[in-house]
Amino acid sequence: MDRQRNDRSHRIAWVRRPWMVRLGGCVVVALVAGSCSDSGGSDSGSGSATTQVETVAPVPLETVPEGERVDLETPTFADPTTVDNPLFPISSQHSAVYLGNDEGDPLKVEVTLLPETKRIEVDGETTEVLVSQFVSFVSGRVDEVTLDWYAQDDNGAVWFFGEDVTRYEDGVVLDHEGSWLAGQDGPPAMIMPAHPQLGDVFRSENIPDFILEEVVVQDLGVTVPGPRGPIDGAMVGQELHIYEGLAENKVFAPGYGEFTSGIGSNVETMALAAPVDAAPGPVPAELTTIYNAAIDILDATDTEDWDTATAALEAIDTAWATHQADSHVPPLLAIQMDRALDAVAGDPLSPALDDHNIEGVRETALKVAQASLDLQLQHRPPAEIDLARLGLWARQLVVDSSSDEPDPGHIAGDTTTLELVWDRIAHTLDDSTVNDIETQLAQLRTAADTEDTVVAAQAAPQLVDTITNTNPQT
Repeated sequence: MDRQRNDRSHRIAWVRRPWMVRLGGCVVVALVAGSCSDSGGSDSGSGSATTQVETVAPVPLETVPEGERVDLETPTFADPTTVDNPLFPISSQHSAVYLGNDEGDPLKVEVTLLPETKRIEVDGETTEVLVSQFVSFVSGRVDEVTLDWYAQDDNGAVWFFGEDVTRYEDGVVLDHEGSWLAGQDGPPAMIMPAHPQLGDVFRSENIPDFILEEVVVQDLGVTVPGPRGPIDGAMVGQELHIYEGLAENKVFAPGYGEFTSGIGSNVETMALAAPVDAAPGPVPAELTTIYNAAIDILDATDTEDWDTATAALEAIDTAWATHQADSHVPPLLAIQMDRALDAVAGDPLSPALDDHNIEGVRETALKVAQASLDLQLQHRPPAEIDLARLGLWARQLVVDSSSDEPDPGHIAGDTTTLELVWDRIAHTLDDSTVNDIETQLAQLRTAADTEDTVVAAQAAPQLVDTITNTNPQT
C-alpha cells in the first residue's frame, strides 16, 4: 500500500481507514460490541462485531457521469461557519476521540475545533471557514497532523476547502504529502449534501491529477452502536479513491459526523465526542482516583518508592472495577483503559513494579492517566481536558528526556504534541500564563530542533510546574 497516499487518504473531517462490515441491515464496527434492529430502531441488546460478517464489496473504479452528481451547483455562503448539518455538525463538536489500529499498531486520533477561522478565496469570492485540527498517534507517538477547512452553504451542504498535512517519522517532519487548498489547487469539495438521498453521488475531494474521491450514498436510517448506546439515522456512503484504486465505506452519524470508515483491516472508530456525549453531574470520583493514582505511581518512581506505587496500582484497579459496575462506560474507552491496565500476559504494571523497571512503570502510568482524561471528557469542558493533557505530555517529556539514553525523536515528538495541544487552549488562559508557557515551549522547540537532550531535560520539569500551578487538577 502506498503510505503517502492511502495511509493519510481523506478522512472527511475526523477519521480515516477504519474497517466497517455489514450484518443484516445493521452497521457493525470492529472493537465495539453493539446491537441493532432490522427496522433501524434503538434496541438495547448486545451482540458481537465478530459474528458472521460480510465485507462490503468495492464498486468499480469508475466515476459516474458528471450530470449525475449532486455537487455541481456553485454554492453560496452567507453564514459559512455555522456548520450544523446533522450528519456533519463540526461547529458544535469541540473535541472528539477515535481509537483503532494502524497496520496492527494502536491508533488514537484527537480532533478539535480550533478557535480561529480562515479566509479562503475561490474564483474571486472569499469564504470564512472553520479550522479543525486532526492529530493521530500511533503507538502513543504523533504520526500525522492536519488542519482541515470547512464551510456550510446556504442550502445546508458542507464543503471541504482543503487541508494542511504534516506527517511525522520518529518525531520529526517527514513531509506534507496530501496538502491542498481550494482556489489554488482546485475547487472546494462537497463533504455532505444538505439532505442526502439514496444514490446521491458527490466528490469529497476533487483535485485533478492529485486526489479524486467520489462518494455514493448507499444506505440511510441505519442504527450504529455509539458511545452512549445505539444511534439512529446514520448514513452509509462508499467512497471511491480513484487514483489509488481503492474503495472504503464511511458511516456518518447524527450529532457526530463521520463515525467510522476504512480500508482493509485497519480500524478506527468514534470513541467519544464532546459535547454530544456530555454526562450530567461532576467527574465520578473513581476517574479522579485513577488519574491521581497514576500520577502517584509516576512520582513514586523518582524515589523508587515501590510500596507507594504498588498501593496506587491497587487503588486504580479498585476504582476502575467500581466505575465499570456503577456507570455506563463508552465501549472503546473501556477497551482503552483495560489495555492500559491489562495485557495478554497479565497486568503490565505489576511485572514492571516487580522488576523495579522505572521506565516501564512510567510509560504505563502515563497511558492510564491519558485513558482517564479521555473518560473525563464526558464530564469536563474540553479546554480543561486539554490543559490536563498538556500537563501529561509535559510529564511524558520529562520521562523521555531523563531516560538513560534519551531519544531525540521522542523529545521532538513530545514537543510537537505540546505545541498542538497548546494551540487548542492558549486563548482560554490569562496573558501572564500564556507568556510563561509560550516562552518555555519556545525553549523546548529549540532544544528539540538541535537535539539538545540536556536542555530538554532541564526545561521539561519547569513546564510541568507551570502547568500544575495554572490548574492543580493537571
